[in-house]
Amino acid sequence: MNILLTGGTGLIGKALCSRWVAEGHRLWVWSRSAEHVPEHCGEQVTGISQLQELDQVPLDAVINLAGAPIADRPWTRSRRLLLWNSRIKLTEALVEWLSKREQKPSVLISGSAVGWYGDGGERELREGDAPVTNDFAAQLCNAWEESALRAERLGIRVVLVRTGLVLARHGGFLQRLLPLFRLGLGGRQGNGRQWMPWIHLDDEIGLIDFLLRQPDSQGPYNACAPQPERNADFAKALGRSVGKPAVLPVPGLVLKAGLGELSGLILGGQKAVPSRLEEEGFRFRFVELDAALADLRQT
Repeated sequence: MNILLTGGTGLIGKALCSRWVAEGHRLWVWSRSAEHVPEHCGEQVTGISQLQELDQVPLDAVINLAGAPIADRPWTRSRRLLLWNSRIKLTEALVEWLSKREQKPSVLISGSAVGWYGDGGERELREGDAPVTNDFAAQLCNAWEESALRAERLGIRVVLVRTGLVLARHGGFLQRLLPLFRLGLGGRQGNGRQWMPWIHLDDEIGLIDFLLRQPDSQGPYNACAPQPERNADFAKALGRSVGKPAVLPVPGLVLKAGLGELSGLILGGQKAVPSRLEEEGFRFRFVELDAALADLRQT
């Protein structure tokens, strides 16, 4: 296949490139630093700085994962604008370019997040459920999905991947947590009852590949393991994985004071389950959190 990726130099994008290069696909990554794409994604991957470079290249699929990290810093006005432009504006530009192509890809797989639902509390959230709250993260995900869905008018199958917290060996949110937990300074955040929908990176890559190849798959999919964990239980499991107690909680008031509205991502959560993926036959390799963390620790 000929595949174009946005966000190809990110955690998920690099892993996808590694898998698909090994399978013999031809890959292009749209990036502001196109010259550095081969060193991040592999020598066989071509970086492009403008979509027009592919005007005459037949494409089978587009994978749209671009977006500035949402939890790296507080949501100041300038940060909100960056988060919006890096997702919605970029996706709008991508769909506009696709509309002008004579040859169009058969599928657009576009990123989203379980934050689309807002803070779901104790509700079990499936893809057919409506958003529970309408905070900034939910608004961002909703607009991102709406921008991608415009490609359906072009006859392109659109898949929306609502990803949970990705567990990976290198990068991702574990990279920020592990130093504290290895020192025995980890613990629950807030009251610890909030749900954390997690997924092992290998399963994230596997399900995107699965959805790419299923001609009848379209619309939203919750990309998270079948068994979400409460924050306190997640902290205990991470402590076990590094052989340290996880008994030093971070009070919610401290998070709110330091992070402002961003703290809602940590103190809230989603009890999201991957109903559609399981119904359509995808099988997760990592269902239990302890097994996922053990795999990451050993390799």
